[in-house]
Amino acid sequence: MKKQYKRFRLRTVSAMVAMAFVANAWAVDPFTVRDIRVEGLQRVEPGTIFASLPFRIGEQYNDEKGSAAIRALFGLGLFKDVRLEVNGDVLVVIVEERPTVADVEFAGSREFDKDVLKKALREIGLTEGRPYDQSLADRAEQELKRQYINKSLYGAEIVTTVTPIERNRVNLTFTVTEGEPARIKEIRVVGNKAFSESTLRGLFDLDTGGMLSWYTKSDRYSRAKLTADMEALRSYYLSRGYLEFRIDSTQVAISPNKQDITITVNVTEGERYVVSAVRLDGNYLGKEDEFKSLVTIKPGEAYNADKVAETTKAFNDYFGNFGYAFANVEARPEIDRANNRVAFVLVAEPSRRAYVRRVNIAGNNRTRDEVIRREFRQFEASWYDADKIKRSRDRVDRLGYFKEVNIETSDVPGAPDQVDLTITIVEKPTGSLQLGAGFSSAEKLALSFSVKQENAFGTGNYLGVEVNTSKYNRTIAFSSVNPYFTPDGVSRAVDVYYRTSRPYEDQGGNYQIATAGAGLRFGIPFSELDTVFFGGALERTEIKPGTNIPAAYLAYAERFGYKSVSVPLSIGWGRDDRDSAIAPTSGRYQRVAGEVGVAGDTRYVRSNYQLQQYIPLNKQFTLAFNGELGWGKGLGGQAFPVFKHFYSGGLGSVRGFDQGTLGPKDVTGSTIGGPKKITMNAEVITPFPGAGNDRSLRMFGFIDAGNVYGENEKFRLSELRASVGVGLSWISPIGPLRIAAAHPIRKFPGDRIQRMQFQIGTSF
Repeated sequence: MKKQYKRFRLRTVSAMVAMAFVANAWAVDPFTVRDIRVEGLQRVEPGTIFASLPFRIGEQYNDEKGSAAIRALFGLGLFKDVRLEVNGDVLVVIVEERPTVADVEFAGSREFDKDVLKKALREIGLTEGRPYDQSLADRAEQELKRQYINKSLYGAEIVTTVTPIERNRVNLTFTVTEGEPARIKEIRVVGNKAFSESTLRGLFDLDTGGMLSWYTKSDRYSRAKLTADMEALRSYYLSRGYLEFRIDSTQVAISPNKQDITITVNVTEGERYVVSAVRLDGNYLGKEDEFKSLVTIKPGEAYNADKVAETTKAFNDYFGNFGYAFANVEARPEIDRANNRVAFVLVAEPSRRAYVRRVNIAGNNRTRDEVIRREFRQFEASWYDADKIKRSRDRVDRLGYFKEVNIETSDVPGAPDQVDLTITIVEKPTGSLQLGAGFSSAEKLALSFSVKQENAFGTGNYLGVEVNTSKYNRTIAFSSVNPYFTPDGVSRAVDVYYRTSRPYEDQGGNYQIATAGAGLRFGIPFSELDTVFFGGALERTEIKPGTNIPAAYLAYAERFGYKSVSVPLSIGWGRDDRDSAIAPTSGRYQRVAGEVGVAGDTRYVRSNYQLQQYIPLNKQFTLAFNGELGWGKGLGGQAFPVFKHFYSGGLGSVRGFDQGTLGPKDVTGSTIGGPKKITMNAEVITPFPGAGNDRSLRMFGFIDAGNVYGENEKFRLSELRASVGVGLSWISPIGPLRIAAAHPIRKFPGDRIQRMQFQIGTSF
């Protein structure tokens, strides 16, 4: 039989349109495939071709299967040309591979880190090693423009350069001309009557710029920020009685040169309404009195949407405490427009009671399940309890190992009285290796090194090595904390340390107080916020004589020895419900610590109490108070050890006075501290002008008072030093930075004044 030779080819650009014509023009008689050969492959594996063909060796081939094969091979996205050739009963598949992307580079990009742009392109499928085509490059340009528009760089231009290289690869270079960012020139609020335009604009994070706009970028338009500002505006009106307030439109206009943006917000205020009555309706499980106590909507007061939402949430949570996971509470307004009054009917339907069948954990790739489960207060096979679930979520979040913690409730199919809980977490790096340096007006140059792992090997344990050096205080410490030393949540901490210190004096001197020790501490949780600590340590302290050593130190050393060994036992209590440990705006922090030297060469008792209270005055202003009392006394006829003295003055105590210089002085004039201390601080904190509502950069005004007293002196308010001033706090990449300018308003002869002070890492 004479062999026939037919060839047909389908190009990428006209593949789907011409397929029918190709099949008809180059039709072949059906035959049994004896062999399949593939030509033109460079990087693609032959198995990829064979797996995509709709026929195998030994099967019948026809034109329909040939067309399907071409469609399948083009569908892989790996080839820019595909041909099928029939040579007798042998089918030859000839392909031309698309070039692959060898490298992606960016030229002229200053606003973004290159890794950020590469990540954005990777998400649309353009990255090293992937096939390249022009449509993908066009999508990449559009994605890059979108990234720049999000940064208010509306005039950014992008040019793509494709450079072919060996082995059928290409290099892509995106040349960016960023231009100047578009800035908000004007923000207008139209339709307002009750509140001034300047008051309403003050609610926004977006603004027309200030002297710190280079840092906050608040004058750059962002859709997300505008949406948040509109919510702030709506909340402002709804919380002040304007029940029917609405935002009619927001118009964003950009100038022809793409440099200036104008935002216009059109609002309708409506009338201001006063609450006339609040009634309960529906099924309240016979606990109407308990639910009434949760109502924060007060008749006679202006309508406040926040209080309505707070009340309905409190009702839902209270239903949840009894197992009603699907309770529905609706606040129905009855509006009297003639008198501008509104009554609320709180309608409740508890639905059905539910058990928690299973608690699932998702997202913990490194952290062990038990680390999360031991924080849960909602148990499986128990009544659904909203309070315990919230408490569980907060406890997991407070571990500090996760970026996000969310709990979702889902029905159990076929079991209407059961639910499953799924806690989804997003882990964050919990280990750190830090090398750093800091400078303060008191400490001068301080170098630090630390290796810390807060979630060692996913067990929830803490391991740390810390080294710190400064002019006055040097430390090397090793720490280990097991937060669940016992199944009941008793923590155990082991510390080994070596510290050297001396008072803050500018007279120079090379004397030192060196303390080496090791300690063991335990923490017992008594509630969700309260923990009691106790422990003991073995310490060896040496007073090393040198130039300018205070006479009191020499006198103590001559009486009790230059070296002393002590066994201090410690006990303390802490409670912290602040909303943030670094930049708090609400909540309270309390700490009590006591230490008793019970054995060795020293006998003493030392105690300290600290209270911090943060009160939010509004969205921008926070009132903060700090108080601290310290007291110590020698026991058994011994003097209180000089190396356990308290010090005061400067940042962290009474600003405006030189660091650590308040209190008793010896005959040489050196400050020696004392066993009694009192410190009081008050601050009004607000975002820095021009920084919007950015909490990382804030300014504050303050009043400080305090002093240190000797062992035989009484606490006398008449001897308190006091100061007033202003300051700046910045949560910088290397730690909280605070700068204070203070003016002493109560000082005494001999006090050392320092009006400008700064430090990294102090609290008050």
